[in-house]
Amino acid sequence: MLSEVEERTYRLLVRLGRAGAADLVAHGAVPPEDAAAVLESLRAKGLTGPGPEYQPVPADVALGDALLRRQQDLRNAQQFVAALSEEYRAHARRRDSEHLVSVVVGAGPLRQRLREMQNDAREEILWFCRANPLAMAGTENTEEGSALARGVRYRAIYERELLDRPGELDSILESVAAGEQARTLPALPVRLAIADRELAICPLVPDESRGVGEPTAALIRSSELLDALVALFESYWERSTPLAGAEGPAGVDTRLLSLVVAGMPDKSIATHLGVSKRTVQRRIDRLMDQAGVDSRTGLAYQAARRDWLTGVQPRP
Repeated sequence: MLSEVEERTYRLLVRLGRAGAADLVAHGAVPPEDAAAVLESLRAKGLTGPGPEYQPVPADVALGDALLRRQQDLRNAQQFVAALSEEYRAHARRRDSEHLVSVVVGAGPLRQRLREMQNDAREEILWFCRANPLAMAGTENTEEGSALARGVRYRAIYERELLDRPGELDSILESVAAGEQARTLPALPVRLAIADRELAICPLVPDESRGVGEPTAALIRSSELLDALVALFESYWERSTPLAGAEGPAGVDTRLLSLVVAGMPDKSIATHLGVSKRTVQRRIDRLMDQAGVDSRTGLAYQAARRDWLTGVQPRP
């Protein structure tokens, strides 16, 4: 990402077309001793051509490269998890597998372990919430409220399809109001719950095999495999879209904005907000005017840059 001085310098380059260190100093953009270093930093990030007269590169080209790098990082994280899992299986017979991994069979016992995990949590719960709950729907999770009340931090990523299910979005927004940090993605790789980075619950039976037998999940305790699952969660958290539930900074309607950024169609947004599709479109137009953009892609970019979805005061 760009620092404040790098962003200011890039905007100046866009206005000037091309500029050198002396031009930056002449326009008061940076101190003389920093001008050359800032230009070289922008060049290294792919936002300008070579000097001494630096010409800006279109932002979508540079940001596209950054997106590809993030996708590669995600693929690397997934390969890392697969490699560690394979290493675990290869050496499982040499370790006390009863201590590191145990198996829970049945929806009832699995639901009970999820409740116990939350009741015993001291610091943090990490959660992948897929569209078809295996043992416990979000509306049934009564343990989260008491855990939040005693200071346990919740970070949950929800599959986008789940937001369209009756009552789910309202339940999520109630949790957000109570302190949960909620984000969304189009799809998640597994169901997963992690408590205090010491215990993970991960179902073992894929969705296409549901209904064949009892739900089965692994309880994974502190190990390299658990560390890999935490890394997987963090990689998905980094690229997920925040969900918000109230009026945000500078009057930004963050609930509407979070649904727009999450990719939900106007008709679904209107249903969730209890308004007409035309009203949704008018409010989106107002947000685009407020952000100074003429597209939803631009609105999403400005919402992220100004922290409109996290409740932090927006940057000018």
